[in-house]
Amino acid sequence: MADYIVPLVLFAAAALALGKKEDPYRHMLDGAADGLNLLASILPPLVLLLTAVTMLRASGGIELISRFCAPVFQFFGIPPETAILVLVRPLSGSAALAVGAELMAEHGPDSLIGRTVAIMLGSTETTFYTISVYFGAAGIRKTRYTAAAALLADLTGFIMASLTARLFFN
Repeated sequence: MADYIVPLVLFAAAALALGKKEDPYRHMLDGAADGLNLLASILPPLVLLLTAVTMLRASGGIELISRFCAPVFQFFGIPPETAILVLVRPLSGSAALAVGAELMAEHGPDSLIGRTVAIMLGSTETTFYTISVYFGAAGIRKTRYTAAAALLADLTGFIMASLTARLFFN
């Protein structure tokens, strides 16, 4: 059934347009053009974000920052081993998944670290990616308090993920 969903949706859209005596091909071309315009507005911030994350990881900057921030994370009850995940997650979901997989391979998926990582990945957001995509799509240039509020929500998510893992799995 899943193989037929897209053709069925296209057929239904064409049938609706024909029922209204409109040109379905023209509507689909207009939709494709709008999609390309949206892609053109979203792509530059995404390329910049992914390039910055790749450069930070390749240069060892993320590891250096995570070692420096580990005492702060310990103060909040976040295991220092997860510091790199806490730093990468707001930037890139794929980089965070890679870091999470590395941490689980190193400590084991059923360890306290592995379970904390799993909860962190499920309870936080790729903040800057999301801001880039949605604000870029809407044409908003000034994020005002969005980034600060979102990062505070991420910090809350990381702290609560650590607390939840300790309460239920320790």
